[in-house]
Amino acid sequence: MAIALEDVTQLALLLPADEKATLIDRLLQTFDTEVLDDWEEAWIEEVEKRYRELKEGKVAGIPADEAFASIRAELKCRQ
Repeated sequence: MAIALEDVTQLALLLPADEKATLIDRLLQTFDTEVLDDWEEAWIEEVEKRYRELKEGKVAGIPADEAFASIRAELKCRQ
């Protein structure tokens, strides 16, 4: 019997953060190198773009404690 993607997703969301990170790492390891290289390159481009926007004053930074508090609140709403 096949497990539905939605079922797997719901179960994964119940994991503690460290186990979610381990799961993500394991899933990423299943991709071939070319896919990971494209993914990594896209993230590097995004990080560089965001850094430029921050340095040029196009966007404002958010203190880490505020950002993490916002993320925690958002995640609690989804549970």
